[in-house]
Amino acid sequence: MKYINANKVLPEKLIVEIQKYVQGETLYIPKPETEYRKWGTSSGGRRLLDHRNAAIKAKFNSGCSIQQLAEEHYLSTETIKKIVYSKKT
Repeated sequence: MKYINANKVLPEKLIVEIQKYVQGETLYIPKPETEYRKWGTSSGGRRLLDHRNAAIKAKFNSGCSIQQLAEEHYLSTETIKKIVYSKKT
């Protein structure tokens, strides 16, 4: 998170109003909820995990055991169970 001086981006009237509540402190102003992105959507990490999980489910449905999948993907058996038994495709 980058620090921005309020004097450079906010109108003076607004700064005076904010100073009634807080002075000389760092204030975080969150994005509107409509601007939020889910984890991994920008970096592509979510897409990679979804692809991996789909491959794990397909191997499980083809007869591969949970233990084999855990060893192959370096994941715990509990994590593999969550993937193969989830309803998400």
